[in-house]
Amino acid sequence: MKDSSKRDYKVDFDRPCRVHFMGIGGISMSSLASFLQGKGFSVSGSDKSEGKNTLRLREEGIRIMIGQGPENITDDLDFCVNTAAVHPDNPEYRAAVEKDIPILSRAQLLGQMMDHYPLSFGVAGTHGKTTTTGMLADILMAARLDPTISIGGMQESIGGNLRVGTGDYFVAEACEYSNSYHEMHPQIGIILNIRPDHMEFFHTMENLRESFRHFAGNLKPGGVLIAHSSIEGVRSLFGDIPGRLVVVGPEAENDYSARNIEEGRLGLGAFDLYRQAEYLGRICLEVPGVHNIHNALAAAAAALEVGLDFEVVKKGLEAFRGVRRRFEKRGILREDIPVIDDFGHHPEEILATWEVARHYPYRLTCIFQPYTYSRTRDCFDEFVEALAHYDRVVLSDIMPARETDDLGVHSTQLRDALLARGVECHYFPGFDEIVEFLLKNSLNGEMLITTGCGNVDLVADALVASPLCTSSTGGEGRSAGEKS
Repeated sequence: MKDSSKRDYKVDFDRPCRVHFMGIGGISMSSLASFLQGKGFSVSGSDKSEGKNTLRLREEGIRIMIGQGPENITDDLDFCVNTAAVHPDNPEYRAAVEKDIPILSRAQLLGQMMDHYPLSFGVAGTHGKTTTTGMLADILMAARLDPTISIGGMQESIGGNLRVGTGDYFVAEACEYSNSYHEMHPQIGIILNIRPDHMEFFHTMENLRESFRHFAGNLKPGGVLIAHSSIEGVRSLFGDIPGRLVVVGPEAENDYSARNIEEGRLGLGAFDLYRQAEYLGRICLEVPGVHNIHNALAAAAAALEVGLDFEVVKKGLEAFRGVRRRFEKRGILREDIPVIDDFGHHPEEILATWEVARHYPYRLTCIFQPYTYSRTRDCFDEFVEALAHYDRVVLSDIMPARETDDLGVHSTQLRDALLARGVECHYFPGFDEIVEFLLKNSLNGEMLITTGCGNVDLVADALVASPLCTSSTGGEGRSAGEKS
């Protein structure tokens, strides 16, 4: 079999052609498919199962096939795009190679899209990049710059996970997993933090830090890197980048700093923004948590570095209402049992969600779906420590995602460790059992928080669809939180 996947294929965005997405249902792949459809390309795609994103793409006129087979790869295709979960042994991938049809990775296509715009932003970091991308989007829209946005979550202000504008500005999340963001060459790079995550891929913190350093080295000449002061050795790590390093953080010596930080009613954050010693003004956010103050600081610095006025930055940040699945209120059971959905899947993110939730006058129940055996094993003690902050924990089976070896890890081990800490904890293998348990055993004055990056939001869906739900946002309500 020929192996001519032609990863060097260049897309001419001004000459639409035929493209097929292998694994189109993911949040990022679906946004790229929508982008090309909006540019006049003839787009098709396949995935293993139907989902919210594939249904939405059908409504946009994109041809979707459920199930992946060689018959989906037709001779008239000009190129294909594959997600990281589609490997060379996939029948569609093999068929494309046999037919000598070029294949681009999701990251390569996103990188080429970025190069198509005069001024591009790549938002990276192990946590917070979805929210920070959303904040920057709202700033650029407040400035009436008509940006194009590709975000790893659903944001009401842009009408989904993609906004195609006519301006010169392009903003995209830059995901570190499998080094996919190394295909990007932004004018403005943002690195929010570098903390242990995806260690089944990176193995060591040294490798992870080197990966982010490589991303920073991809800046276009004369570009700017916004990096947070919490990154260990931030100035030495990024000292040789091709552009200018701008350090942000709470400390006064940073290039931009957030000072006089306050968490007001329901944990909503406020801070004074300084550019070195210059006081620019106070910003009062409509999303809770100190972590979102740091996200807002990075977004503000990026916008100010491209010449936007402080008042526009303030207007955009104060208009930001969050991204779905980031402490998103989904509905209320009975008279006073709020149902919240959150994307947190890492111990630091779970703890950040608790930091927000503790401002509310409720007993807190966390419904957690662990994601991948390797992360559960590698961060086991940290998961126990974070989950122990909640009054009650309900665990589902681990979602294996791309992994086939369970490594001897099971959710019951988390349950037993939490019980040993004196935490009320329950385990159920299926979501139906979890929903039944919660409907029978939740009382007014309790907050139910579903959390995880898999499909645990189906538990929130079922709760708010039950007869006990007295009000529901239908998944369209206000979001308020972090985490990518």
